[in-house]
Amino acid sequence: MGALILLVEDNPANLQLMEYLLRAFGHTTLSATDGAAGVAMAVREAPDVILMDLQMPTLNGYDAARQIRKVPALNGVPIVAVTAFAMVGDRDKILAHGFDGYIAKPITPETFLSEVERFIPKPSADPAASAPALLPPDGPAPHHGSHRTVILAVDNSPVNLSLAESTLGPFGYQVVTATSVREALALARARRPDMILSDVHMPGQSGYDFLQIVKGDAALKTIPFVFISSTVWGETERLAGMARGADGFILRPIEPQALVDEISRYLKEKGSPA
Repeated sequence: MGALILLVEDNPANLQLMEYLLRAFGHTTLSATDGAAGVAMAVREAPDVILMDLQMPTLNGYDAARQIRKVPALNGVPIVAVTAFAMVGDRDKILAHGFDGYIAKPITPETFLSEVERFIPKPSADPAASAPALLPPDGPAPHHGSHRTVILAVDNSPVNLSLAESTLGPFGYQVVTATSVREALALARARRPDMILSDVHMPGQSGYDFLQIVKGDAALKTIPFVFISSTVWGETERLAGMARGADGFILRPIEPQALVDEISRYLKEKGSPA
């Protein structure tokens, strides 16, 4: 069984990444975007672990941790600072304010889970919680002989690229990333991936521009091209993408299992060598 983990973080990108990684491996998350709200939620929900940013509006992490430590019912709950601070003396200061440890920013998806699970109380640290909560995709395997399925992920958001890598990588997919259409086009021609997974809205050239270039290139036009975009844009964007020749459209946010299944389905439909 996974742990109940409270995330107190005012940076949306950091919060999204932590939520995604923890949920993918079976944990349940709660979130607050300032220290005062974090204290209130900790008192109300009694989480197994609290991950706390230090610099936040209303009430900073140091003061929030101090208030939580005054609540008898929460005395045994580990509070972990998630911080970019790395100066001499910072560790001692963090521990002196009631924290049990800290995790450095920027968050590293490959190590974040193990860093958090060190602080989960033993009764909650079921070995099953360390195993991915995802199931093998119902479709083509990510290996075919000596070939490893290559997915080119294109997005100007490093967080979204990290999510793609941390979700698909454990299933044998090789994820190569690009943050612009120009970079993605160079990689596509050099690597000829088995699938292109592209954001729509990017500065400079958009995903629609990239799709047009790919479909007009004799060497690339047969590669399955799937858009992934925020639900903010919705059905209009999906229809526009499909009308331009996209092979599929995935809406974010999406659960890790659903993303794995969608990728597998599109590869199967297009007869990928994977």
